[in-house]
Amino acid sequence: MEFIDPLPPFFYDREVTSVARDLIGCLLTHRSPEGLTAGVIIETEAYHQSERACHAFRGQTPRNAPLFGPPGRSYVYFTYGMHWCFNAVTGPEGEAAAVLIRAVEPLAGLELMRARRGREALRDLCRGPARLTQAFGISREQNELCLHSSRLRIHPRTPLHLPAGIEVSPRIGVRAAKDLLWRFTLIGSRFLSRPG
Repeated sequence: MEFIDPLPPFFYDREVTSVARDLIGCLLTHRSPEGLTAGVIIETEAYHQSERACHAFRGQTPRNAPLFGPPGRSYVYFTYGMHWCFNAVTGPEGEAAAVLIRAVEPLAGLELMRARRGREALRDLCRGPARLTQAFGISREQNELCLHSSRLRIHPRTPLHLPAGIEVSPRIGVRAAKDLLWRFTLIGSRFLSRPG
């Protein structure tokens, strides 16, 4: 499967909600030793150090240091003692912000995804951030990678994957700053982590 060259680092060097919206319809790929997995990004959430839900709200730590840049790198963290979550770092270096990739529509490497997930149904392979990272084989080893030149990449939208419409809503499970409409979803997709 061939892909357009990955998004350049300057794509991510912008305000986080703009990047979160513009990632809808882009292609996520991971060329792991086990094989290629790929899918269309259909759900994202934006996070910024200025609001309480962001890991960097209380300042920089060894864990959240990747959030502070440079833009266009991965930020992969462990949550609830059992799940990995994958983010794309955005904004100017030194300002902590990132886009959580919440769901993709699987395109390639389906059998590998099924083996990793222990599930057959296409809809359940990458519907939610923890399922997505499991299906794509993303964990601590993929933290702080360049999303332009590493095995983990995000590619531009293609004519086949232009979003027909994008819905904006509050983030899922975020009580702090719940008035922020920082979740972006592909309208009509059956692969969302949950309906908008």
